[in-house]
Amino acid sequence: MAMDVVDYEIFGSEMQYVEVELDPGEAAVGEAGAMMYMQEGIAMDTVFGDGSQQGGFFGKLLGAGKRLLTGEGLFTTIFQNQGQGKQRVAFAAPYPGKIVPMDLSALGGTILCQKDSFLCAAKGVSLGIAFQQKLGVGLFGGEGFIMQKLEGDGMAFVHAGGTLMERTLAPGEVLRIDTGCVVAFQPTVDFDIQYVGKIKSALFSGEGLFFATLRGPGKVWLQSLPLSRLANRIVMASPAAGGRSVDQGSLLGGAALGSIFGGDDD
Repeated sequence: MAMDVVDYEIFGSEMQYVEVELDPGEAAVGEAGAMMYMQEGIAMDTVFGDGSQQGGFFGKLLGAGKRLLTGEGLFTTIFQNQGQGKQRVAFAAPYPGKIVPMDLSALGGTILCQKDSFLCAAKGVSLGIAFQQKLGVGLFGGEGFIMQKLEGDGMAFVHAGGTLMERTLAPGEVLRIDTGCVVAFQPTVDFDIQYVGKIKSALFSGEGLFFATLRGPGKVWLQSLPLSRLANRIVMASPAAGGRSVDQGSLLGGAALGSIFGGDDD
């Protein structure tokens, strides 16, 4: 399928959104729930898979099944400009971070990314899956075992939590990182899982038993705030989950005083 060539602009700093400009007949595909707004000439349609399969019903079913394996829904949404002039549709980041524009034609045609990082793309970009083949990754890789594979020669947009790090690894150059901090990398990069090496570090460092290794050559994108880390901190801070209350910074906060004197209902 021919890729739609789209123009775009990214707005904001911590909570970003990307505005995609579509010529008449052009379309973009977005992750479910990512749309922020669209102009009047944009028509929205929900399809099986990613909208790029042309193999009839079974091809679409296969694409939808791939999305289930990455934890996504069966459907994606296509936004097509059915008006006379240029029209715009915008997609918003789900939590604080940066939206990363990726021109797949300039990146070799394929990018592997974390399963929850895809935001939107020009119609024609294929959203597949990539299994990490190594046993260690399969057993201990966590978020990195099944990744999304973006293929084509159009624009795709992924989201990185917190601050983005973009780096090109030289042949043989290695980065050791938390598995959740991987956003995306080129398929020329070798992805593996390593044990931290010391029992004391594994038990008390708070970093887990394993970390990921990325070996060049190729380009990698890392995030400082993985969604899983953000979610864990929110759960830990929630009183309903056994965490501390919102007044944790004060020895005698309002909630603490309320509990001492039996509440404030009297």
